[in-house]
Amino acid sequence: MGWSGGLSHWTDENTAYISVAFSWMLPKAKELAIEYKKNYDVRAGGPAVWVMPKYLENVAKIGGEIDALIHHNSSATVASRGCPVGCYFCIVPTMEGKEFTLIWDFTPRPILCDNNLSGLPVIFQKHIIKKYKGMNVPLLDANSGFDPHTFDEDCYHRWKEINKGAWRFAFDESGEEEEAKRTAEILKGESSSKKRVYVLIGNEPIQSCYERIMKVIEWKCEPHVQPMMALNTLEKKPMVKYDWTEQKLKDMARWSNRWLWRKLDLRDYKPRKKEEPLFKDIL
Repeated sequence: MGWSGGLSHWTDENTAYISVAFSWMLPKAKELAIEYKKNYDVRAGGPAVWVMPKYLENVAKIGGEIDALIHHNSSATVASRGCPVGCYFCIVPTMEGKEFTLIWDFTPRPILCDNNLSGLPVIFQKHIIKKYKGMNVPLLDANSGFDPHTFDEDCYHRWKEINKGAWRFAFDESGEEEEAKRTAEILKGESSSKKRVYVLIGNEPIQSCYERIMKVIEWKCEPHVQPMMALNTLEKKPMVKYDWTEQKLKDMARWSNRWLWRKLDLRDYKPRKKEEPLFKDIL
């Protein structure tokens, strides 16, 4: 169930296809397009191309209805598009819409990449679950997870029938604490390793982001920290705002995602031997 890393390309008869998930992969995609163009017609798409269509317009035909997800991971599928939440840092509402598009005839696969499973109409949630059970396909990863605003006890017990992987939800801003905590409480019977919480950092000052991470740990969940990225960046570098630096964003993510919090307070974390702890005098 390996992922392509965000850039996938393949050929079919006389056409070469390039799908780009992340904008910082567009330069590599352009190199591929130029090379493919020697022998094929070239088509390009994906979230990055949707955000920056002009980047590849001289070397590829842009867009079209192609199911590229399976080329990024052959074990992945999607049963719906869109999301009504409208997070400002997310491409989904503008690319796929703020209303759900339900794909009733989707093909169940072990990785389900829908944007907001708990926000879907209950009748469609039940349809997804029924198809997984009926085709005897294990759900090993509900990849984008559940929205704390709509996740409740009924939703939990509904999906517990088939969800064999982690329960994923997000705690992206301090104002979401009540809903995120409630979601953690609903999941209290699950092991910590099966409660994975996406925590966005860089969108609030350091202290606020750190407090969100620590609350996730306090709730007996495991944080997965993601520095905020611009949707149109050509370099894989996080956005720097408030009292952050690029290095602090990377170091806080490393401390969290390598589970160093289990044995080391962030104030004592010394990512480079010759430097003082980076967060010692901040928190």
